[in-house]
Amino acid sequence: MKIILSGIAILVLIVFACNLHEHNKLVSTETPKYDLQSDTTIYTNEMKRFWLVHLLKGPNRNQDSASRIKIQAAHLANISRLAKEGKIIMAGPIGVEDELQGIFLMNCKDSAEVESFVKTDTAVITGRLVMQYYPWWSEKGKYIFK
Repeated sequence: MKIILSGIAILVLIVFACNLHEHNKLVSTETPKYDLQSDTTIYTNEMKRFWLVHLLKGPNRNQDSASRIKIQAAHLANISRLAKEGKIIMAGPIGVEDELQGIFLMNCKDSAEVESFVKTDTAVITGRLVMQYYPWWSEKGKYIFK
């Protein structure tokens, strides 16, 4: 019995390590390019495309505390503005110290619109954060999304 449980424990650790490795490969500042023409035709009738934006630690994080406070205030004001415009559906920070700092779920027509809105964020402008974005699909009318 102990041998079987040890084998299962090792298998679980291997799977966990592989998933961690895959997660670490995602922590890059380059957003993959997508063939959005074929992507949109697959789901047009049943699904709606949103955009998942990862906000990662940027290369410029050495601001003094007063500057960090101003950048954060402008970051939150920008999120509020985009939410009022219906462009950000959800936004929030990650609850652990990691390269990934926060996530937006955006309602934009294409990747160019996502970039244009995220690039209005002071934290991105100053290099405190960098973004990655991915198309994300949800079934139309099933959840809170219409």
